[in-house]
Amino acid sequence: MSNSDADAEGPEHPFAPYLRTLGRGPGRSRALTREEAGDALRMVLTGAADPHQIGAFLLLLRYRGEDIHEIAGLVDAAREVAGCGPGPRVDLDWPSYGAGRTRGEPWFLLAALALARAGFRVAMHGSNAFTAGVPVAHALPQLGLRAARDRDDAAALIATTGFAYLPLAAMDAGLDRLLMLRALLGLRSPINTVARLLNPFDAPASVDGVFHPPYIAVHLGASELLGRHRLLVVKGGGGEAERNPSKPMMAHLLSAAGRSELELPALLPGAGRPAEALQAVWTGEAEGSAQAAVLATIALGLLAIGAVPPDRADAEALAIWRNRGVRALPRVQRAATA
Repeated sequence: MSNSDADAEGPEHPFAPYLRTLGRGPGRSRALTREEAGDALRMVLTGAADPHQIGAFLLLLRYRGEDIHEIAGLVDAAREVAGCGPGPRVDLDWPSYGAGRTRGEPWFLLAALALARAGFRVAMHGSNAFTAGVPVAHALPQLGLRAARDRDDAAALIATTGFAYLPLAAMDAGLDRLLMLRALLGLRSPINTVARLLNPFDAPASVDGVFHPPYIAVHLGASELLGRHRLLVVKGGGGEAERNPSKPMMAHLLSAAGRSELELPALLPGAGRPAEALQAVWTGEAEGSAQAAVLATIALGLLAIGAVPPDRADAEALAIWRNRGVRALPRVQRAATA
């Protein structure tokens, strides 16, 4: 191509260098630096990138594999655009972005609510658009609850009830649209990892679930770069932070002492898949394997916060469940939103 031909086409789009860096080919391409990744996602989220470029960007990131410096930069930009930062006191950040095909009820939701009843403030956020199970937003009305309308509403709910669920779409519509491109592109993109690591209220601890074990190291490594204090990651059912009570589980902890692994025993060996109703388990009308899943997951939350040593987590979880109270959740939420 001659110089005159290039001049006729006009100047290169400012987003093009990021695509070139990622897609040059074997031996020439590389991952973006943390600064480059942040700048690129800011352009995407502020409308400065062409839709063709956005699709290419997400697929190139996916094809190359997730790099911790790249992910940290993407999280930097996503948090900035979404307005993440200090708000009400939050003890535990709980992302929910699972898309498993074998999921049923979100038992982890009951675990988060029980922890909130015990005095731990929990901020749950997510999108379950691609799950085969019951999304959190659909489960909340079964318990007389609702999703937060926006960040301020979530902050108010946390301050008054100790719990809020903030949908990604209510946190930032642009990020939600990127996540929803999975239906168009046919593949999960690194935005799924980015969303899980948002920690919208700067909680000192997070509990996170992944579907594929290789992502555990990505979440831990990116969190170290982001300066996070505590993160507990597990390979959970459907990619959620939920513990199967019928099997032992390995939990991966990032803390001030570095990284460590916790071997968690099976609580109910041989138990089948829970079939109880969510509300019935919460009110105590049903027990079985569903209640065991809730108890086991409460323990995950306690370990993430660092509230108890590993050998006491399951016993403390049982105490929290037994003392969760019988007052009606709908009254608590109506008081918070009146």
